[in-house]
Amino acid sequence: MSEPFFALSGYEGRDDGGAHEAGRPQRFAVPSLLRSLLSEHLDPGYAAAAAARDGGRGTTRRARVAGWGWEALAALVVATVFAVAFAQAKTLAPGVRDAQQVLATNVRSAEDVTGRLADKRDTLTNRVDDLRRHRLADDAEGQRVLAGLDALSLASASTRVTGPGLTVTVTDPGVGRNLSDASKQRVSGSQQIILDRDLQLVVNSLWASGAEAIAIGDVRIGPNVTIRQAGGAILVDNKPISSPYTVRAIGPPRELREAFDRTPGLYRLRLLEVSYGVVVRVDDRTGADLTLPAGSLRDVRFAKQIGES
Repeated sequence: MSEPFFALSGYEGRDDGGAHEAGRPQRFAVPSLLRSLLSEHLDPGYAAAAAARDGGRGTTRRARVAGWGWEALAALVVATVFAVAFAQAKTLAPGVRDAQQVLATNVRSAEDVTGRLADKRDTLTNRVDDLRRHRLADDAEGQRVLAGLDALSLASASTRVTGPGLTVTVTDPGVGRNLSDASKQRVSGSQQIILDRDLQLVVNSLWASGAEAIAIGDVRIGPNVTIRQAGGAILVDNKPISSPYTVRAIGPPRELREAFDRTPGLYRLRLLEVSYGVVVRVDDRTGADLTLPAGSLRDVRFAKQIGES
C-alpha cells in the first residue's frame, strides 16, 4: 500500500512493506472515533446521566416524602379552618335567629305605628276639609275659592276622592313550566313577569285616557310618587305591593274604557297575557263608585305646566 494510506489508517509501514523485524510486535492503529464506536457502546452523556440518577435517587425519594408531608399538613390546616368556621356558625346561629326575630318584630311594630299615624292624618285632613268648606261655602267668593282648592287637591292627590271609574287587575302567573326556559324569562334568572315598567305604562296610559285620579292598591298616585323595582318587589311610593296588582282610576267609565283599549299600556298587558299567562281583567264601574285614599303630602318647590318653555 502507499505511504499516505498507512499514515491515515495508523499502520506504520517500511520501505520494504513485506518484511518486519523478528520479535517486534505489530501495531495496528485504529483512529480514536472508530475505537470509541467499537468499544464504548453507551454514549458518555447517557452514562453520566445514569450515574447522577443513581446517586440522587435517595435525595429524590426524600424530597418526595417531604412534599407529601407538606401536602398533608396543608390539608390538615384547611380542615381545621373549616371545622372552626362551622363550629362558630353553629354557635352563632341561635343569636342570628333571635336578632332576625327582633328585627321582624320591630318592623311590624313600626308598620303598626305608621298605620295609626296615617289614619290619624287622614282623620285630621278630613276635619280640616270639612271646616274649610263650612267657612267658605256661605258666599260666592268662598265657593270660587273652594272650586279652585278642589281642583288643586285633585291634582296633588291630597284628599280622598269618590266616583265612577275603571279598575285594571293584573295577576302574575308566578312560576310555570314555560318559565324554566331562559328565553321565556323577562329578567335573566328571575321568575317574575310583571315589572315596574309595566305598571308605569298602565298608569301613564290611564292618565292619557282621561283619568282624574289613580291609585295602585291603597297607594294614591300623585306628585313625586314613584313606581320602581327593588329586587323581586315592586314599590309604589316606597310601599311594597304584591300580585294581584289593582289599578283604580276615577273618570267617565265608558269614555275611559274606550280610550284605554287603544293605549300602549293595555297592548303590553295583552302581550304578556298571551306570552306568559298573565291574567288581565278590566272592569268599568258605572253603577258602583270607587273610593281612592288621599296621598302623602310633600312640599313642591318647583313645578311648571307641560308645554311651557
